[in-house]
Amino acid sequence: MSVVGFDLGFQSCYVAVARAGGIETVANEYSDRCTPSFVSFGARNRSIGAAAKSQVVTNCRNTVQGFKRFHGRAFSDPYVQSAKTNLVYDLAQMPSGSTGIKVMYMEEEKVFSIEQVTGMLLNKLKETAESALKKPVADCVISVPSYFTDAERRSVMDAAQIAGLNCLRLMNETTAVTLAYGIYKQDLPAPEEKPRIVVFVDVGHSGYQVSVCAFNKGKLKILATAFDSDLGGKDFDDILVSHFCEEFRKKYKLDVKSKPRALGRLYQECEKLKKLMSANCSDLPLNIECFMNDIDVSGKLNRGQFEEMCAGLLAKVEAPLRSILEQAKLKKEDIYAVEIVGGASRIPAIKERISKFFGKELSTTLNADEAVARGCALQCAILSPAFKVREFSITDVVPYPISLKWNSAAEEGLSDCEVFPKNHAAPFSKVLTFFRKEPFTLEAYYNNLKELPYPSSTIGQFLIQNVVPQASGESAKVKVKVRVSVHGVFSVSSASLVEVLKTAEGEEPMETEQPGKDEENKMQVDPEDQKLASGDNGDKKSETEEMETMTEDANKEKKNDQPPQAKKPKVKTKTIELPIVNNLSWQLSSDVLNVFVENEGKMVMQDKLEKERNDAKNNVEEYVYEMRDKLHGALEKFVTEADRDTFSLKLEDTENWLYEDGEDQQKQVYIDKLAELKKMGQPIHERYIESEERPRAFEELGRQIQLYMKIIEAYKAKDEQYNHLDELEVTRADKQVNDAMVWMNGKMNQQNSQDLTLDPVVKVEEIKAKTKELYSACNPVVSKSKPKVEPPKEEKTENGPVNGQEGTENQPCNPDKATSAGTGQGTAEKKLPEMDID
Repeated sequence: MSVVGFDLGFQSCYVAVARAGGIETVANEYSDRCTPSFVSFGARNRSIGAAAKSQVVTNCRNTVQGFKRFHGRAFSDPYVQSAKTNLVYDLAQMPSGSTGIKVMYMEEEKVFSIEQVTGMLLNKLKETAESALKKPVADCVISVPSYFTDAERRSVMDAAQIAGLNCLRLMNETTAVTLAYGIYKQDLPAPEEKPRIVVFVDVGHSGYQVSVCAFNKGKLKILATAFDSDLGGKDFDDILVSHFCEEFRKKYKLDVKSKPRALGRLYQECEKLKKLMSANCSDLPLNIECFMNDIDVSGKLNRGQFEEMCAGLLAKVEAPLRSILEQAKLKKEDIYAVEIVGGASRIPAIKERISKFFGKELSTTLNADEAVARGCALQCAILSPAFKVREFSITDVVPYPISLKWNSAAEEGLSDCEVFPKNHAAPFSKVLTFFRKEPFTLEAYYNNLKELPYPSSTIGQFLIQNVVPQASGESAKVKVKVRVSVHGVFSVSSASLVEVLKTAEGEEPMETEQPGKDEENKMQVDPEDQKLASGDNGDKKSETEEMETMTEDANKEKKNDQPPQAKKPKVKTKTIELPIVNNLSWQLSSDVLNVFVENEGKMVMQDKLEKERNDAKNNVEEYVYEMRDKLHGALEKFVTEADRDTFSLKLEDTENWLYEDGEDQQKQVYIDKLAELKKMGQPIHERYIESEERPRAFEELGRQIQLYMKIIEAYKAKDEQYNHLDELEVTRADKQVNDAMVWMNGKMNQQNSQDLTLDPVVKVEEIKAKTKELYSACNPVVSKSKPKVEPPKEEKTENGPVNGQEGTENQPCNPDKATSAGTGQGTAEKKLPEMDID
């Protein structure tokens, strides 16, 4: 099971994986841990990440970036319409009314949904994780901004499905940072002690998020979150670009915004300048050669001027900080530390304002860029059975208050109720009870439009089907469970009809499991803390309708704390599950999603085929350059002048063909072309390789011959070390050695007189085969071990007489190798002899 965390950023992405050594942020194919959030569409394939970013200028109309902000938004959304004017690429309306991206792909005009484009990016990140882990990746945790609404979160979930990923949890970026911070802390207060309060500030490229978190040993609880989705690094870039557009208009009479390519280059340079100004106070230049109409442009700026230009943006820094303190009812003195992360957190003016607000030094113990990805990987490790992780519970919050409305059964018109107030604990479930005679619809919506990043407040409609009255004709009791999941997504997870069976006593039916009202104060994740989920659900009741809430809590025994009630007869009830039809705002249908998954598979295959085609083409080009250089270098002695001229001409023709007719050919054409070249070049190259390796092969054979000759000479000289060898076998080995020497000398002489431009007389493989043959014939003969000398008493042991007993009188006694009493043939077999070749 894979354990992977993806930080899906507006401008760049990071991938963290869990390994035996801990959490590690992995690098992509460019050895860079940061993968740009860019997708570029070409005539034959797609480029994603760093390869796509390099095409921002050359293929600007078909290179998309910053698409994260269009998730779950209608094309008619005012935000989309205003953003559209500043984009280099085109947006278009999808059939469903949502936002799509219009590009030229495979020489056709295509409109891709935001989910598809994000799916492409996730697929790239998945490949990066797979190449690091060397195994398939499916399970993961993906980060989203804490201010994402239901529609945006579901859109990201669909993108993960298109990429073939199983998203175990969509994690708020600030929550991921709190986990990365807290899980390693060994000095956190005990669960019963006062928690440690830490504020986390995340200033990314597209948004500004703040959360306040309470830490105890083994758990964290988000108390409140605040954000500004219009304050981030890109907004500072926009101010710089506008400044230089105006300056170049006055200075050079250039209308930069009329040329997308020039605008793209200016954005790149302004981003570099912004980073330089964060580290330097002095005047810094901005120079771009051949910017527009072959005109070189230049300008300069310093940090002081930049901060003056951005005064309006910097003034927005304090509002979210003030908001979280008010929401969590905290004072500045209660804050233990202020941890700051995010790429744009490096801007000195932002750090200065945050530090001044809290009146303390900012903490930067986390990696500003990678903390989110690492937190996601930690969450994935906690959810995965593949790793054992320290116990750590996470309680997140609902970012916006969620309400339900429905048509009242008493024909009083619409009724509504806030089921999840702002900063309510999540994940969380509640049960609502309705009394109905027929199917009814619940509509979920965000009830505070001021806080929402866009005008649409609807989450979705949920039709509860198959509701029928009781046998007596009265309204049936319908229990509806509503839930905010681990992904932060609202849903009506189940509905059931409670059918009351008649009792013999004819007593009035009663629900025996009805919980007390303070049940709604319990939280699923953290039952002992009852402050956040206060019961302001505003129950509305009538004779025909009643609604009550209760949490899904494992600790059912809490009900015993209720005051005793009058005993009533038990009533048997039957529960029938009811089907629910969901009509969620901007939710992709399963059919459309399946088409997108299929299309992504086709595009991945097309990219793979195009890569193979390019590799085949590159192989031809590489071979041409390599052989052309070597023909007048290392291979010069191994080819005749005539052959060299012919081959050189062939290489030159191939090179010309590559840049003309061969520019765009099928993969097989390049393979055939390379085979054609190798037919001429391979024999030359082989002669060179043979020439390089032949001396070493002959040297090895000569060494073997010398070794065996020395042993045979020692045997003939009656050396007692070898007097146990068999005379017939030694004679045979002697003949083998002499034959090998004659063969080697003959081949060496022939080869030395042979011209290097001709094929060698003997090949390295033949020499190696001769060496192996000699070794097989002689080594068993000369390395035969001496028989062991055994005391006579050993003959009486169960092992029987020792083999070779008749030769013991001639065997010298070697005290170093003498065996102890009781050692029989078995030990002789176990201790293999060592051959002393010297």
